[in-house]
Amino acid sequence: MTRVMRALAALSVALGLAVPSAGMAQGAEDKGFYIGATIGQSKVKDFCGGIGVSCEDTDTALRLLGGYQFSKHFALELGYSQFGEASISSGGLFAKVESTAWEVVAVGMLPVADRFSIYGKIGMYRADSDFSTNIVLPGIPQALSESNNDLTFGFGLQFDISGSLGVRAEYQRYQDLGGPQIGESDLDVMSIGVVYRFR
Repeated sequence: MTRVMRALAALSVALGLAVPSAGMAQGAEDKGFYIGATIGQSKVKDFCGGIGVSCEDTDTALRLLGGYQFSKHFALELGYSQFGEASISSGGLFAKVESTAWEVVAVGMLPVADRFSIYGKIGMYRADSDFSTNIVLPGIPQALSESNNDLTFGFGLQFDISGSLGVRAEYQRYQDLGGPQIGESDLDVMSIGVVYRFR
């Protein structure tokens, strides 16, 4: 066997070993822990409906998140959100509600183009809501706190800048946020954010 034939044979063996290795590396890239943060706008549904005073039902929403990606199609995610406040005011009088929430969601992902994927999420949240007012009326407390659990779901688009860094744009709803005394309303969040995957 000539040197050229030996070299070609060695190259064939090397390429044959390299292809499965690359596949294994790609599979490994689909798994692992990630962290992220988002910023956007929260909106309390029907909060201002029919109120003839100054009313604000939107505010800045912030979220920190972390998760584990089991494959390129599935992940579990834990998040903590601050939704800001919704308020009504008139003539120096005010009433406002501020809420935060922990959530655990399952995330399903579908790659649709180079570096682009769409995803949906569904899970449960645990929220704490604080009500306060300077209005003095019999039987109405000037401050109270309530907690509740309920369903959250959403969908979004992710673009991977690199193997480790991605950016997201998403919509998410938190159903029946609040409590029996404060009142319950759906809350929607539109946000953008970044995720960093540990490789």
